[in-house]
Amino acid sequence: MTGYIARRILSSIPVVVLVSMLAFLGQSLIPGDPILAVIGADEAGALGDLGPEVLEQKRHELGLDRPLPVQYLKYVERVVQGDFGKSFRTREPVAKTIGRRLSVSVKLNIITFTVNTTLAIVLGTVAALYRGTFLDLLATGWAVMGVATPGFWLAILLIVIFSVQLGWLPAAGWVDPFQDPVEGIRHLILPVVSLGLFGSATIMRQTRSALLEVMRQDYITTARSKGLAGRAVITRHALKNAMLPVMTVIGLSLAGLIGGSVLIERVFAIPGVGRLALDATNSRDYPVIQAIVLMAAGAIIVANLITDLMYAYLDPRIRYH
Repeated sequence: MTGYIARRILSSIPVVVLVSMLAFLGQSLIPGDPILAVIGADEAGALGDLGPEVLEQKRHELGLDRPLPVQYLKYVERVVQGDFGKSFRTREPVAKTIGRRLSVSVKLNIITFTVNTTLAIVLGTVAALYRGTFLDLLATGWAVMGVATPGFWLAILLIVIFSVQLGWLPAAGWVDPFQDPVEGIRHLILPVVSLGLFGSATIMRQTRSALLEVMRQDYITTARSKGLAGRAVITRHALKNAMLPVMTVIGLSLAGLIGGSVLIERVFAIPGVGRLALDATNSRDYPVIQAIVLMAAGAIIVANLITDLMYAYLDPRIRYH
């Protein structure tokens, strides 16, 4: 197992390098000049007392006057040493800028993933066990709605209904649920629903389909014929085997949370990494954008590795060498 993990990590290095190259290339495609954002001049060209020589000096200080391949190699050299550069806007280290926001995004994503995955597996199991009943119809309808509803549109709709019209929940902001559980949960309900509905709906549908398929297998019939209780058959045999295809969907949903949090954090004014990424893109803050892209790529690689390892836990026949 250790050897397999080491090989997976080594095989991920080319992926990270490719992602970093694409992120670096993408910065040249963003409209506008980042120097204007650095010095505070507007994009229309009204530079006031600042002349072209000031722009060139700033561009030289930031290394933006060098060819793109040279800039990339310098960037890789710094990253290998743990230096992600300084933000163009705030001039503080990128690691420090992201570090202040990272805990918020991690908490939001972990809570969203835990709540929605648990709910999806429970509903999928109930829908499979009570196939054709009202409970199955209700759970399936919820799943269809979740798959068909865009997260950002749902976020706005929830704000209008539960915050503006009913006044039950706050429309924006962040309160750490580990410091103030009551207010933290109130601020989390709408973002968690908006961010996790699509992924949970997909997991629910896969759980239902996989469990129905497993329930038709001969070993389930044999287990029941031996007198095992229905709950034991489901938990010890059926559900564990049905989780194999579900794990793939869970891994994909975890990756989807990382991307979806960008818009959700913006809509709900949550001070996380997703909102920072959008702000950095709007202001052409290249070092921050590049660091966030690398971090997201690393998180997705780790999520895929955990998913593969869970296969071995769920099915003893799977062994990694």
